[in-house]
Amino acid sequence: IPDSGHKYYLQFTTEDYKTGENAGSCLATVLYPRTKSPPVVNIKCTRTKDQKQTQEEDNRLYQNIRHQTKPIIGNNIPDSYGNIEPALEPVWALAVAGSSSIMWEKSTENLGYFMAQVKSVKQWIRKDDFIEFDYTVLLHEIPSQDIIPCHMRLTWLPGRPLKVKYFCASENEGLEDGSGLESGSAAEISHERGANF
Repeated sequence: IPDSGHKYYLQFTTEDYKTGENAGSCLATVLYPRTKSPPVVNIKCTRTKDQKQTQEEDNRLYQNIRHQTKPIIGNNIPDSYGNIEPALEPVWALAVAGSSSIMWEKSTENLGYFMAQVKSVKQWIRKDDFIEFDYTVLLHEIPSQDIIPCHMRLTWLPGRPLKVKYFCASENEGLEDGSGLESGSAAEISHERGANF
């Protein structure tokens, strides 16, 4: 698009993160602006997975975390052999969902990211029903092969948007916030800039 940037049309399928089962198919348009702003994404998906089943899985994940007797603390997830302790799988799943908002914000037409590891995680005990974690995640930057450390604070309650605030060490900008604005599961995230920790 002249003076705006490049626009891509995509058709792809999605899969359940845990089981690998087909979760649906999507059509999307992605516009990479010429400025350093995040891509503009319009997406429509047809889900093969029942929405009620997704909500039940979210609730199981939430209850698993909520009923811990001590705050969850972990390091190096997965470990150097690629293993994740079963007790830390829920915090890994939330880190994957939360870090996707960072990767979306930071990606450009020529630069992409993958979450390589949760370097550290600590749960904050709250008086309300939300669960909250502080993470340090390591993002693998493609094609540079750099490892970018990011601090991420994640807050979530089933049926509410996943809220993500983050700061990445490679940025000279201020704090960035990917706070959710609409309802959805932990895998659905909306973005908004401008809040502080």
